[in-house]
Amino acid sequence: MKPVIVTKGITKTYQPDTIPVHALRGVDLTIKEGEFVAIVGPSGSGKTTLLNIIGGLDRPSEGYIEVGGKDISALSDNALIDFRRDNIGFVFQAYNLIPVLTALENVEFVMLLQKLPKDQRHKRALELLHAVGLDDKISKRPIELSGGQQQRVAVARALASKPAFVLADEPTANLDSVSTGQLLDIMANLNREEQMTFVFSTHDQRVIDRAHRIITLEDGKIISDQLGHG
Repeated sequence: MKPVIVTKGITKTYQPDTIPVHALRGVDLTIKEGEFVAIVGPSGSGKTTLLNIIGGLDRPSEGYIEVGGKDISALSDNALIDFRRDNIGFVFQAYNLIPVLTALENVEFVMLLQKLPKDQRHKRALELLHAVGLDDKISKRPIELSGGQQQRVAVARALASKPAFVLADEPTANLDSVSTGQLLDIMANLNREEQMTFVFSTHDQRVIDRAHRIITLEDGKIISDQLGHG
């Protein structure tokens, strides 16, 4: 399988009030197509910072990052926004759905930004909502959905642009055990059936147990990279 993410010597230093905080310290990482990866570690270890840099939401202080063969650290801000939209799917802890839009419209939204024709947007959104088991919820707004259902809409939305990979930052943190199991089943099926690459940042042992590869961060460094039990 070809690499979809390559980082070399990634560092990230924040300087609040001139006191440097070293969030990442020289991270070298390669993630290949079709992997199901959990990035774990204590709070403050750099998990979310690493995910944000991989996803182009933040820039490294030093180092190189390649996504799908493209050096995203060299892109302008506007080019990076377009690249993110077209190549990276995001699933966040807080769902981040647009409250005034239906489930169908939320999934269609990224394709609207891509200027896809209406019939193509509608067809793909319906297919994705079917894939996550929400055929009967397409006209519901987020407030009318449970937390688990909202997160499934978020997964469908993340897949809408046919991204190179999906980044999921603590996606189960606000879900009960039943919803977590359903969500992980959906993601594992997409990984298995469509070779979709998933990279999780998580504290959740249920996610870790499903991962094929577990990368452990501590103090901004990778201290372990091993096969999982998923």
